[in-house]
Amino acid sequence: MFPATRLRRTRQADWSRRLVREKTLTPDDLIWSVVVSETADPVEPVAAMPGVERLSLGALAKAAKEADALGIPAIALFPHIDPAKKDDMGSEAINPDGLVPRAIKTIKDAAPNVGVICDVALDPFTTHGHDGLLDGDYVTNDATVARLVDQARMQAEAGCDVIAPSDMMDGRIGALREALEDEGHHNTMILSYAAKYASGFYGPYREAIGSAAALTGDKKTYQMDPGNAAEALREVELDIAEGADMVMVKPGLPYLDIVHALADNFAVPVYAFQVSGEYAMIQAAAQNGWIDGERVMLESLMSFKRAGASGIITYFAPRAARALS
Repeated sequence: MFPATRLRRTRQADWSRRLVREKTLTPDDLIWSVVVSETADPVEPVAAMPGVERLSLGALAKAAKEADALGIPAIALFPHIDPAKKDDMGSEAINPDGLVPRAIKTIKDAAPNVGVICDVALDPFTTHGHDGLLDGDYVTNDATVARLVDQARMQAEAGCDVIAPSDMMDGRIGALREALEDEGHHNTMILSYAAKYASGFYGPYREAIGSAAALTGDKKTYQMDPGNAAEALREVELDIAEGADMVMVKPGLPYLDIVHALADNFAVPVYAFQVSGEYAMIQAAAQNGWIDGERVMLESLMSFKRAGASGIITYFAPRAARALS
């Protein structure tokens, strides 16, 4: 009891605070979320995300080299597709000569030691903006899974290191793992967006990839209800059983309790996605002088580590890596 115990003793100096710090954030914890575009020349600013740009393949090569130099382990790719190439079936998602396979090759040529994580979902490629195929107004499950298998197979053939299905279809992890094994891609990892919520925090991202105007209806029939937590445990348990190597919680900050629950209950790496809306809020407040942007950026990233995340996908990755250095 006080005064024998004074918790402020270890807080009194920088050196002592560093010695007793429970969690540490380093560039090793960061995955850089990057939007690559066929229309950027060499970059296109994303209005809703100050500081984020759509990158041409040339600019992507420079970003890959920057990631390597900063010690960022991996880049997560998200495509901005020419609207003329979109259709109801998302056919461009399985084009072996499309933007995504060319982007994979660009990163691998520029920075062979940087991992490549590819989103598996149809929303950037469809005219309706949904993650799967439509039957009337309903996103079908099994037909979508078959299309996602083709998409993932193409990405693996192009050299993608980590397949990251974000679609939230039932059974897709098992189907993807079986297909990868059958094709000889035994070492291709699966990072499952196992707990992806139907969230309002995705708005700026949809502008970034060009699906905001196209989206019809909402995604509540396949993404999780924000009020549910136990359901996330069921989703993760199923995905691990089907062959997921790692799991994801998306969004991040509003769902730190889910990150913590998954890290406590499962012996697999758990990642958090600091999504576009989280990024945009921090940036907007910082630009208005309401917060110290760099301090809040690092504090928000540390919160994921404290909750139990193995790493964080974030648009802040290069800026955070420079600050941490």
